[in-house]
Amino acid sequence: MDGIDHGPLRYYPAADGARLAYRVHHCGMRDAPALVMVHGVASNSTRFSELSSQLRLRGTWDLLRPDLRGHGASMHRGRLTRELWCGDLLALLDAEGHERAVFLGHSLGAQVIMDLAVAHPARVRGLILVDPVFPGALRGMLGLVRRLGPLNRLVIALLAAAQRLDIGKRSFPYRDLAALDARTRELLRRNEAEHIGRLYMNPRADLRYLPLRNYLQDLREVVRPVPDPSRIRVPVLVLRSAGASVSDRDAVAGQVARFPLGRHVDIDADHWLLTERPVEARHAIEHWCEQLIGETPPSPV
Repeated sequence: MDGIDHGPLRYYPAADGARLAYRVHHCGMRDAPALVMVHGVASNSTRFSELSSQLRLRGTWDLLRPDLRGHGASMHRGRLTRELWCGDLLALLDAEGHERAVFLGHSLGAQVIMDLAVAHPARVRGLILVDPVFPGALRGMLGLVRRLGPLNRLVIALLAAAQRLDIGKRSFPYRDLAALDARTRELLRRNEAEHIGRLYMNPRADLRYLPLRNYLQDLREVVRPVPDPSRIRVPVLVLRSAGASVSDRDAVAGQVARFPLGRHVDIDADHWLLTERPVEARHAIEHWCEQLIGETPPSPV
């Protein structure tokens, strides 16, 4: 893990008083632009440790990486929704003194920041969507979760009742996703027949690190409808996995084409670009961000 620096955890208060965790790199420049990186299902801020450590933006941007409420060091056993996470992201901007930011989100995180751009456009300078999930395009395990939505909501309600009776509470270890990525790349290198989806869509492994109710709420939120892309009036970069097995590729392409100020880059991966193709993803992110604020002259990605 040479060159990977998670950075220390810091804490800030959410609007409802919840104590939430994040990591930050300050570039040391006054009025620096901010990039906020928002993770997905059953994840935490270390999903972006490798990216944050290697981005050349570190010299001129502040980089913020929250543990979303209910994940990592922001452990919370109550209600979780995309709306709550949006409010928490605004509180993070306020705590760090940023009026607005570019938001980068992976999968569920991409959905959260799409919601944020519609509800609070003045706080959003631009969006970077890494394999955004459009529920109508889902297939495979997540497609099944969408079809079983009523059952999922029933189980969530039963688990909430059990929590009120103080049943099943326990502590959870913190997951190092940068280390997991390194191990996964080595495994895929040694065994080309291995499929990353089997490794990264593994509920049994995920549930070692967060409560079942939180995990099911993540799944409920990821299959909820997202805003129509035509409503998002800020610049958008979409990084798409060329071989994605999570969603129907043509259906996703149709949605991506609806962003008024959007552009997209296809990368040869499945659904975990930052694990499978970190260099290509990083270069696309750097170039787009630098163009956005005029650090480099426009040129093709």
